[in-house]
Amino acid sequence: MPSAVAELLQLVETSLDDDKAENVVVIDLAGKTEIADFMVIANGGSNRQVGAMADHLQRKMKAIGIKGIRAEGLDNCDWVLIDAGDIIVHLFRPEVRDFYNLDKMWIGPAPKPASEPGPESGRESTSGAMA
Repeated sequence: MPSAVAELLQLVETSLDDDKAENVVVIDLAGKTEIADFMVIANGGSNRQVGAMADHLQRKMKAIGIKGIRAEGLDNCDWVLIDAGDIIVHLFRPEVRDFYNLDKMWIGPAPKPASEPGPESGRESTSGAMA
């Protein structure tokens, strides 16, 4: 892992710990997608806490020179997504996290490429998984 990515991941984890985030999960996206290197998912106990965690993360990222940070969901703060390029952070209220269940979607094994035949049909079954 490049040192800049490691530094950013450490910043995210430390900031979430400082803000008392709950159920923090770091997912290594290598081999699963090219959208980012890591995804971090965490809970805040209320909309206010989720919003504060998002604000603190963005300020700290900007302070170390991360450019082009994008955030979605700040109006409602049920689910805030922060895209820092190499790392994507999802901050949820617990009920919203349970509903969308991103953890399960991204932690499972990476699907085989279409060129690798799966069992029986020649392709691996993707039932129940989102593309």
